[in-house]
Amino acid sequence: MSGVWIFVENRDGTVSTISREAISAARVVADDLGEDLTGLVFGQDVSGVADAAFDLGCDEVIGADDETLKDGRVEALGPLFVELAQEHEPAVILAGASTLGRDLMAWVAADLDAGLLSDCIALEVDGETVKTTRAVYAGKLLSTVFITDGTQVISLRSRAFPQAESTGNTGTADWVDVAVDEDDIPSKVVGVKEKGGGVSLTDASIIVSGGRGVGGPEGFDPVRELAEALGGALGASRAAVDAGWIPYDHQVGQTGKTVSPDLYIACGISGAIQHQAGMRTSKVIVAINKDADAPIFKLAQYGIVGDLFAVVPALTEEFSSRLG
Repeated sequence: MSGVWIFVENRDGTVSTISREAISAARVVADDLGEDLTGLVFGQDVSGVADAAFDLGCDEVIGADDETLKDGRVEALGPLFVELAQEHEPAVILAGASTLGRDLMAWVAADLDAGLLSDCIALEVDGETVKTTRAVYAGKLLSTVFITDGTQVISLRSRAFPQAESTGNTGTADWVDVAVDEDDIPSKVVGVKEKGGGVSLTDASIIVSGGRGVGGPEGFDPVRELAEALGGALGASRAAVDAGWIPYDHQVGQTGKTVSPDLYIACGISGAIQHQAGMRTSKVIVAINKDADAPIFKLAQYGIVGDLFAVVPALTEEFSSRLG
């Protein structure tokens, strides 16, 4: 077995943010192992994505361009990925831990009878082994885990690694045929509904979240205004979502989204361990809560004990003034 593979997730001809991060991490692994880095580019009309994969640091690219691959169905991507892996026998397979990346890596690992390490936040090469760091026990501990035999299949947490930058590298992709026909794919995409407005939680460098302390749906208004002033995303705790104050797609935590922004501001969030599991890897955490004994203060680098309805608008006004 030899070589490092990276799944290059894309949409509308653009490499996804999480794949740019994964390519950056994979490049370091390939260099430390003394191996080439091969990008896997699947989709429809993806010749530009293949060019981008070379530019972002891939030495080689294996591509498949077909209508059956355009919607990211794992039933179409999985058999093709496995077929190629069985033919080439890569030593390491990496992907970003997006919804698609998680599903695809699980499919690939199962069919290859290989070990799978998911949602990793750090990588270190030791000989021919990639040792990974994962959060365990709802994020209270970090564990070092690795695969002892066979292909090493690994997915990487969003925002845990820097994005790959342009290298000026070029190349010619090796284009292959799909592994299954449309009639053999059980799932069908009948339409795509785009979510409009707002900043994606998983991609955001700044997140402002509200919890039970906001008191109701209207209590998210000042939290939302602060997020907008900072150009960030709006998050929420499970308590606020379960109360019906804000939709589930804003939920941060063990049963919501796992985020790692540069700045996380928790407003009226007590800091239950389930919430901490989804945001404790944030670079800087600021907590605003009127309860000085709230658990969130043990995790935060900066804490403000006070009424969020007085503190948050004051912050919004100051940031708006300074940021224009």
